[in-house]
This record gives sequence, structure tokens and C-alpha cells, in this order.
Amino acid sequence: MADEFIDILHKTGEFTGEVKLKSEAHRLGLYHASVHIWFFTGQGEILLQKRADNKDTYPGLWDVSVAGHIGTGETPEDSAIREVKEEIGLSLSKNNLMFIGTYLEEKIPRPDLYDNEFHHIYLSRLDVSIEALTIQKEEVSDLTLIKSNELKNILKAPIKATAYVPHDAGYYDFILKKITNQL
Repeated sequence: MADEFIDILHKTGEFTGEVKLKSEAHRLGLYHASVHIWFFTGQGEILLQKRADNKDTYPGLWDVSVAGHIGTGETPEDSAIREVKEEIGLSLSKNNLMFIGTYLEEKIPRPDLYDNEFHHIYLSRLDVSIEALTIQKEEVSDLTLIKSNELKNILKAPIKATAYVPHDAGYYDFILKKITNQL
């Protein structure tokens, strides 16, 4: 995983004018932006990715369909399109993305890594079979489709939930409500 330059934000989400390497932002706990793209099917299934075992945060856990940091000077939409192409091999346009909001998560995945991210969140309908997707092995180890109700139940079960990235309960509730509203 290559380190990349990202824009640094104030705790309020505004740009500071600073640019740092992602690794430095994580080491220092600086605020920055990411994109989360949640794919869903017309049958109420959600695409999840299993994070590669070499990831520095939450390796081997199930997570959002596609996610990544917004590069310096990049718009959230352009970042989302780039990350989707890189991680699952799907070409999208801005018309395929439905922006549903920004969510701040402040986490400490390990003692030397502070992840303070403003997630720019998008929904997109998955109109191809999961077999048509091509995963980026450096980032993703597997893909699966799961019914939204099943995911809700798993996240409420403490032992089962340990297989998933521990996003805030409010974050998951927000996403699942927005997806349900699209069905």
C-alpha cells in the first residue's frame, strides 16, 4: 500500500491548507477526508469487502463496499470513482453516485494510529453480478453480498460483529436507513 498525500482538515471539516502523507496524518491524529461508497442491489443486498490482511487498520475484517482517502486536490466524487475502479474494477460516472452525507469518525485502531476522518458517503446501485467485479488484492481479499436485515442483526450480536470494522453504531444505522429508503 503506497503512502499518499492528503489534505489536512480542521476538526470542523474545513481545509487547513496543509498537506501531509497519510501515514503522518494517522500518526499525529490529524483530521482528513475519505470516501465511502456503499453498493446495494434491487433485492436489498449490500456489497461488503473483506479488507486485505496487510491493511494497517482492521485487516481481515468486513467493511464498506469501497473506501479510500481523498487525495490532495481531489474532489470527493473523483476520489469515489477512482477508488471504485481500483478496488473492485467497476467504472462509474458521477451520475452513478448518490451523496448521502458526511460523517465524522474518530478512532484509535491501534496505539500508534489515530484515524480522524470525515467520510464523504455515497450510495450506488450494483447492477452487475459480484462475479463481474475484479478485486485489488492489495486492498481487498474478498467480496460478499448480504441482506441489509442480516447485517443489522449481525452488528447487534457482539461476537458476530467482531468480524466487521467497528464503525460507530450511529454510522451503521445511518447507512442502513439510507439504503432501505432506496429499495
